Amino acid sequence: MTPQRVTLITLGVADLDRSRNFYAALGWSPTQEQEGVCFYQINGLVLGLFGIGPLAQDQGRPDASLGTGAITLAQNFNTTEEVDAAFAAALDAGATALKKPKKVFWGGYSGYYADPDGHVWEVAMNPSWPLDKDGGLTLPS
Repeated sequence: MTPQRVTLITLGVADLDRSRNFYAALGWSPTQEQEGVCFYQINGLVLGLFGIGPLAQDQGRPDASLGTGAITLAQNFNTTEEVDAAFAAALDAGATALKKPKKVFWGGYSGYYADPDGHVWEVAMNPSWPLDKDGGLTLPS
């Protein structure tokens, strides 16, 4: 098994129902749900939503004040129109616009929004990174 991999990304959320509704509005469907946590299967890895207090407890640091925004999650698309549509859908679902999609210095097209808990998502089109039919990305050699 390769050590260079990620299998699960867990986001701490203030209100699990609100977050579940936000991602549902983006077209996401949970694959598994348990008391206090929700999991989504996404292209070979899993995204989890976990109450922020219980997440700190699970990490063994119950008094920690977990923050948001220090990491960026990203979705790449094949066209600028797809980026614009994803950005608009996120705003319609309750996201906060951080940077409207526009042409960027590296030759692509990119924008940023924050989900209801402040987790930052980038939506982008990179002409140097072709996507497979399921939207997966393998960096070119």
